[in-house]
Amino acid sequence: MIPYSYSLHKIDNTVDFGFDANDYSRFKFGDDLVARSFGKDLADGFIKYYLADNLITDQIVVISSPYSFIPTATFAMKNYFVSQLNRWLVENGGLSIQEAKVHRTITYKEDYGELSAEERMMLIGNDSFHIDKDFLEGKTLLFLDDIKITGSHERMILKMAKEYGLKNEIHMLYFAELVNKNIHPNVENFLNYHQIKSIFDLEEIIESGNFCFNTRIVKYILNTSANSFSIFLERRDNRFINQLYDLSLGNNYHTIEAYTTNLHLIKNYIKNNNYKLI
Repeated sequence: MIPYSYSLHKIDNTVDFGFDANDYSRFKFGDDLVARSFGKDLADGFIKYYLADNLITDQIVVISSPYSFIPTATFAMKNYFVSQLNRWLVENGGLSIQEAKVHRTITYKEDYGELSAEERMMLIGNDSFHIDKDFLEGKTLLFLDDIKITGSHERMILKMAKEYGLKNEIHMLYFAELVNKNIHPNVENFLNYHQIKSIFDLEEIIESGNFCFNTRIVKYILNTSANSFSIFLERRDNRFINQLYDLSLGNNYHTIEAYTTNLHLIKNYIKNNNYKLI
């Protein structure tokens, strides 16, 4: 099974990425405005370089990168990709898009973007991906991810497809792809943290009115030193704090030792605040 692969930006050097590194960093930490821009641009690129000459008349299913309970940053980009692509498909006689989810079973503390190709495969190789095979039957599948660095996620997706016996036409779509193999995979973290150097750099994004939670920002907050975390927590409203706690529990972060101190701080904050209300 050889899927069609498309990436909007090809990274062949570490000076000019073809997109703004600060925008990418903000996107990875929940800036929904950037997610909108990235999603629309990816849809427009896929239309221009593929669909315009190869209209897909079958039912299309768009599938964001795998997650357990908290979506990844790609999920926000996916929403705008679908909206933009739907408009074009309907205007050109295609069917409106359906969506599906790849479920994953393992959550981990390690920062994936810092790892080498071998380390990435060792880490993700312990995971398992699951999808509703019956729902996908006879449909064309578009798997979306924000960036392709070593291809380990793609290999896991294709492994899942093989295990499920999927015969579908598959497309792997990326906002960006590292094409220069002489560049170390940790260039991903160079992009991820280009604008975010501390927990307090998150505040502008969170208070912008265009913020959405994702796995990266939750893990980053929980992994912050207790002192900085306490100051950060005091500046947040109850809605944010409760959502942060519920998402953390939903993703089983309470089972990761490195996060327990800050989760206890959140729990105590919620308890004390509820007591004040009573």
